[in-house]
Amino acid sequence: MIDFLLSLQSYGDWGLLVLRLAIGIIFLYHAKAKVGGKMGGFLQCIGFCEVAGGLAMVMGFLTQLAAMGLGIIMLGAIYKKINEWHIPFWSQNNTGWEFDFLILASCIALIFLGPGSMAVDPGMFGL
Repeated sequence: MIDFLLSLQSYGDWGLLVLRLAIGIIFLYHAKAKVGGKMGGFLQCIGFCEVAGGLAMVMGFLTQLAAMGLGIIMLGAIYKKINEWHIPFWSQNNTGWEFDFLILASCIALIFLGPGSMAVDPGMFGL
């Protein structure tokens, strides 16, 4: 069993692809309402940034830069939930900020690990 688990490490690029796709899809989905202009000017701008970052994640284009930008957005979301809305980490009545924290951690992982070989970045920048 240990040998099997250790052998999975050779598929790390697949893991990075799945992580990038998940983050990209989440941001693209959550940007829909913001880009539609239903939430105001500033949130509409954030929505466009989420679309750009989400597309970059899906393609693996400028991945680390996109992860930084999306991570900053998540820091802002966590700050707002904690300090303005007074939402706890986890709540049974509404969404806590544990989801935002997980996305932030995923962005930080991609900043350090990069996009993996199944991305546009390695071909464009020789990574």
